[in-house]
Amino acid sequence: MAAQTRIGPEIVEVSPRDGLQNEAAILSTETKLQLISALIGAGARRIEATSFVHPRLVPQMADAEQVAAGLPRADGVTFSALALNDRGLDRALAAGMDEINVVVVCSETFGRRNQNAGIDEMIATAQRVADRAHSNGARITVTLAAAFGCPFEGEVPAERVLAIAERVADIQPDELAIADTIGVGVPAQVRTLADVATAACPGVPLRWHFHNTRNTGYANVQAAVDAGPTAIDASVGGIGGCPFAPAATGNVATEDVGYLLHRQGFDSGLDLAALTDISRWVGEQLGAPTPALLGRAGLFPPPTE
Repeated sequence: MAAQTRIGPEIVEVSPRDGLQNEAAILSTETKLQLISALIGAGARRIEATSFVHPRLVPQMADAEQVAAGLPRADGVTFSALALNDRGLDRALAAGMDEINVVVVCSETFGRRNQNAGIDEMIATAQRVADRAHSNGARITVTLAAAFGCPFEGEVPAERVLAIAERVADIQPDELAIADTIGVGVPAQVRTLADVATAACPGVPLRWHFHNTRNTGYANVQAAVDAGPTAIDASVGGIGGCPFAPAATGNVATEDVGYLLHRQGFDSGLDLAALTDISRWVGEQLGAPTPALLGRAGLFPPPTE
C-alpha cells in the first residue's frame, strides 16, 4: 500500500454513549472513564461521552454527571452528549459539554415512542436547544434519526427527510447527522440522502450514523466517504444500538472502519492495534466478545517488529 497521505473523514467515537446504552451490562463510572482515556490514547479526538436522559429510560447512562465530571480533558479533544429536551440540555450545559446532539426522528410513530413527541414538537425542541447551546458556547449537531427506515412505519421517503432537513436548516446547526437508527440502509440510500442533505442545508457539515444490523454498515460508510467530506460515527468493538428500536443492534466498529479507510490511503489518526486491544478489554467488561472483526483476523500487512 502507498503511504497514507489522504485526509480521511472525521471519526466520531460513540461507544461511551451509543455503544454502552444498548448493552445489558451497566459499567461503573470508573470503567467508562477508563474506556474514554484509552480511546484518547488510541487517537480519538471527538467522543460522545454520555447522554443526559432520564435514568429510568436508559439506566446505562444514569451517571452522566459523574462521567462528565471525570472526563480527561486534553488539547484537541472534544466531548459531546445527547440531550433530547430542555432538561437534558440544562444538565449538559451545567456539566460543561463541548457539543450537544439533539434528535429529530423522521417518523411520527418512532418519535412518540422514542421521545414522546411528534416531528413538529421535536423540531421546536431542537430549535430551543440549539439557541441555548449556541448562546452558551456549545456546538450543536441535529441528528435526523430513522432517516433510512422506521421499525413501525416501514420505509421513510427521501422526500420526508428533505422536508424535515429544510426545517432543520432554520435552526442553523453546526452539523447535520443522518442516522440509520435501525440498520436497514443501503448505499443507494446514502447517495440519495447525501444529495438531500446538501440541498436542504448547503454548507452545513454532514455526519453519518450507521448500524451494521443487516451487515450493510460498512458499505454505507464507503458510500458516505465517496459522497464527499464528512464525519462518521463509530463505536469501538461495534457495540451498541438503539434501545427503543427492535433488533437495532451493532454500530459499525471503529477499528473496522479505521481499517477500511487506512487500506485506501486515508489517515484517520487512529491507532488500529490499540483499538483492537480496547475492543477485547470492552468485551471482557461486558461479558462477551465484541462484534468487531479486525481483532479476530489481525492487521494487514502484519506489523513488523
